[in-house]
Amino acid sequence: MRIGFASDIHRLVEGRRLILAGVVVPFELGEEAHSDGDVVYHAVAESILGALALGDLGKHFPDTDPKYKNIDSSIIVKEVVLMMKKHSCRINNIDISITLEKPKLKDYIQAMRVNVAGLLETELENVSIKAGTNERVGPLGRNEAVKAEAIVLLKEEE
Repeated sequence: MRIGFASDIHRLVEGRRLILAGVVVPFELGEEAHSDGDVVYHAVAESILGALALGDLGKHFPDTDPKYKNIDSSIIVKEVVLMMKKHSCRINNIDISITLEKPKLKDYIQAMRVNVAGLLETELENVSIKAGTNERVGPLGRNEAVKAEAIVLLKEEE
């Protein structure tokens, strides 16, 4: 078994879409980023890289590389899943937490879980996603940013 943890945060700005685990959430603000800014997919991918001791997301997908400009973050997750398979690992389970003051995400969580499970090629029961606020404290609480954290447990196949 191998465990990995990651956290990703992006500033919320006008003129961008709010994309979380591949779900476009209707809102007047979206993530500022080199890619599409999907903090959930970034945390998922980086947690797997961490479990495999392969470094961080920036090492493999640098924001200085124009080929990653506005990239759909699901592509990043798919590439990391290929790395995971090359290391003869598969998902045991993953737990994801999203911190966002508004909008409320309860109506989108199930679709997010389905998207993550599909990309990770695992059962839905292996994917947990929770959302909460920062109780109006700090940049997250002022709705200036969105944050996702993920912890993953990988099984090494024999």
